[in-house]
Amino acid sequence: MRYTLPAIVLHWLIAILIVIAFIVGLTMADMPLSPTRLKLFNYHKWLGVCILGLVAARLLWRLAHRPPAYPASMSPLLQKLAHGGHHLLYLLMFAVPLSGYFYTLAAGFPVVLFGVLPLPVLIDPNPELKPLLKETHELLNWLMALVVAGHVAAAVKHRLIDKDGIMERMLPLKEKA
Repeated sequence: MRYTLPAIVLHWLIAILIVIAFIVGLTMADMPLSPTRLKLFNYHKWLGVCILGLVAARLLWRLAHRPPAYPASMSPLLQKLAHGGHHLLYLLMFAVPLSGYFYTLAAGFPVVLFGVLPLPVLIDPNPELKPLLKETHELLNWLMALVVAGHVAAAVKHRLIDKDGIMERMLPLKEKA
């Protein structure tokens, strides 16, 4: 059994946007202050807001649509690990953009989606909180990178070693038998 088409589309769209946001974040972090860096900061924030919205949609979809069952060949321990890994991914997909949002606000900058839609200012600028939120955002990003790497490694293992169909459930196109 496969995931539903909306779940598959959201999975891959969110995955692509997370990779792009991570690369943009790494790129802008090492740049000197310039118009290009400021532009990248905005793109990074816009990606984060889009990711947050898509993850919320994905979670709502997931709550209404049960995922396919794990194959019987998967041990109960591996099933629990997979389940826990998915929960951690969902948590991080919310925590990373939210920590970036609050870091931006603590730094005294509004978030204006696509330069036209101002998002609510939920906290006032806070120079004391800013470094903690920056560090939190960075640590959560690296944790997300680690968990995503584990997720990808597990998917590849299921595809190449176990050959149990786990990865195929989330592939965008059905493979011909």
